[in-house]
Amino acid sequence: MKEVDLKGKTILVTGAAGFIGAALCGRLMDEFDDIKLIGLDEMNDYYDPRLKELRLSGLTGRTGGDSFEFINMSISDKASLDGLFEKYRPDVVVNLAAHAGVRYSIVDPYAFLNSNIVGFFNILECCRHFPVEHLVYASSSSVYGANEKVPYSEADKTDSPVSLYAATKKANEVLAYSYAEMFKVPSTGLRFFTVYGPAGRPDMAYYGFADKLTRGETIELFNYGECERDFTYIDDIVEGIFRVMQGAPQAGEEGRKAPFSVYNIGNSDKVGLFDFVRTLCEELKRAGALDEDFDLDAHIRLEPLQPGDVPVTFADVSGLEKDFGFHPSTSLREGLRSFCEWYAGYSDRA
Repeated sequence: MKEVDLKGKTILVTGAAGFIGAALCGRLMDEFDDIKLIGLDEMNDYYDPRLKELRLSGLTGRTGGDSFEFINMSISDKASLDGLFEKYRPDVVVNLAAHAGVRYSIVDPYAFLNSNIVGFFNILECCRHFPVEHLVYASSSSVYGANEKVPYSEADKTDSPVSLYAATKKANEVLAYSYAEMFKVPSTGLRFFTVYGPAGRPDMAYYGFADKLTRGETIELFNYGECERDFTYIDDIVEGIFRVMQGAPQAGEEGRKAPFSVYNIGNSDKVGLFDFVRTLCEELKRAGALDEDFDLDAHIRLEPLQPGDVPVTFADVSGLEKDFGFHPSTSLREGLRSFCEWYAGYSDRA
């Protein structure tokens, strides 16, 4: 593994106004006072743009905000992206820009192909023609499909995606490998497992549950509530990305034929959906977003498993622990408490 010193470097983060991207940019700004940080995002209305604006204001308004430059651009715009790379010549690229969500990929598949396939291809081409020290990009636990073997290991087969979203993320890994093999673009894919936390995406289940419960509506638990998820708190995800950015894979080490690697980032702890929802409800009450006498059971409806969903996700993170000395550890109670405290305040403002 080649050490990548981030001090004094130019770093490009795509998806910088997104949930993970904004949190990563904040961490980088807190850690270094001599980097040039370029944040790129497309300020579309996939969800309420006020949330993206809130995240960006938290970056530009903090100490060191003058080191951050935001550019409103889609990675699918090849000409503009080429111009950006030519102007800034980033040393490290973290690609977090993508259309996300299994179910939405069924509704608008072309948006996913345009952003997740064409856009990522454009990133690879730029990294080829304007060489970088390390390309880190977001993959997903969804690449494991409906594998029955758990926990999921990076060595498991990932050739049976059960959603278009999963297929695009698998395609990212395949494309990245080909560019690592042919053009020696050093790249690391990170398979995220159900990320949650303050200022998260409103289309995520936990956020939607909070919205519906606080409005007194009924929430749907799919697979009749028998799903299990490996919920990973945002700070753990960011810490994982931060560490991986500083270690680029090299051909020839550990049997690698190309400078390419993939890691799981998950809490490595399965949580049943019923347990998750009950903890969420308890923390919403604690934060004052729900009345103490709120009856959760009266607001639950059980539904069958939806197309593209899988009954369980569970990460083996031994690779991340071995190579980078990191194992996510934030408990579900702690993470949901932080989310609910933020949510109660944000709901008052929104």
